[in-house]
Amino acid sequence: MSNKLSLFPPNTTITTEGQLTLNGHAAVELARQFGTPLYVYDVATIRQQIRAYRQGLARYAGSSLLTYASKAFLCTALVRLMTDAGVGLDVASAGEIFIAERGGADPTAMHLHGNNKSALDLREALRAGVGRIVVDNADELASLTKMAAEHGQPVKIWLRITPDVAVETVHEYTVTGTADSKFGFPIEAADSVARELLSQNSTIELTGLHVHLGSHFHDAGPVAQALERLLDLAAGWRHEFGWPFSELCAGGGWGVRYHPDDPPMPVEPFVAGVTAAVERGCRLRNLSLPQLILEPGRSLVGQAGVALYTVGGRKVMPGGRTYVSIDGGLADNPRPALYRANYTAVLANRAGEPETETVAIAGPYCETGDILIQAVDLPAAQPGDILAIPVAGAYQLAMSSNYNAALKPAVVFGEENGVKLIQRRETFEDLIRRDV
Repeated sequence: MSNKLSLFPPNTTITTEGQLTLNGHAAVELARQFGTPLYVYDVATIRQQIRAYRQGLARYAGSSLLTYASKAFLCTALVRLMTDAGVGLDVASAGEIFIAERGGADPTAMHLHGNNKSALDLREALRAGVGRIVVDNADELASLTKMAAEHGQPVKIWLRITPDVAVETVHEYTVTGTADSKFGFPIEAADSVARELLSQNSTIELTGLHVHLGSHFHDAGPVAQALERLLDLAAGWRHEFGWPFSELCAGGGWGVRYHPDDPPMPVEPFVAGVTAAVERGCRLRNLSLPQLILEPGRSLVGQAGVALYTVGGRKVMPGGRTYVSIDGGLADNPRPALYRANYTAVLANRAGEPETETVAIAGPYCETGDILIQAVDLPAAQPGDILAIPVAGAYQLAMSSNYNAALKPAVVFGEENGVKLIQRRETFEDLIRRDV
């Protein structure tokens, strides 16, 4: 149990009565008050991760900026939390820009991603005054150039570079920096586009470069290798055009522990590896240090989230597995089906009891793949027990759906002085709100 507990927010405890508590709040009471499925975010854990990144970036000899990859999970309350902490936002659509604005974010501290940004995405970015647009391909650059001219305003951009460097992740779908990626410019294409931009007067101002190798990796070495290739480009453009290389985004993607068998993944080695690579690479090429931007998502909010479910039926298959069914699954967390993500769980109301059986945790949806956990040790679960799954803060609610007309769950922020509802549970009326 202690191994499992280490995956929960650091202030999680088990009482002498065997009750799981999150920053002093009994998980069972939260489930009773708000219903299940329920997502609980521990605010102190998010702030702790922000501090860890900041401490690492403080060792960089140049200026730096921490941004949050909103695609991990976004709502207005989380925007306010990040904004109050001075964290910028990486947004990936007009919809995310809208949520960010409603949450009070400063548009100039945002940058816009996307491999196929729509005209709406670009128009909204220009209207809002998004600080940087991360240009992904030549067609997008042509569209943006035309829009910028029509708006009569200069636009600052980064080029997203695909350096053909692989990182080791849990699934091929989470690798984004190899030659066959749908994201970004290959090195040669980026060089051609930048030379054309820098040799003419344009409403488009190239201020920096961007790279992102993948999601949920735990070795900073490939990032350092990729940055070397970007710095080679920057040095060439500086030499030929006098380009004032001022901004470099090294992406995000650092992993988190989802299972007791996973190795520790503190953020310090990632940040230290990136900062050292940039400082060394710039020194060797006689480049001034650019502002260094990081855009973590999962590693800022993943461990902060805990998903609570109510146990329904149990089913013992002769010669097969024992299934424990819960009231959520594929609709609120598609990651096991998409990426074979590996989770663990505890019974929140019986966390002090011996774990006497190995079971599969099944959701209620009409898909064989709706298995949240293939095998986990638990006390013999009974209907009405509360199951708690840790590391539920990233890429679960953000990728959730209404499959089988499921109602999206409520979300709460937990702090030492109380718990606050930040997203209500959907209602049946919400399911037909768009119907005409």
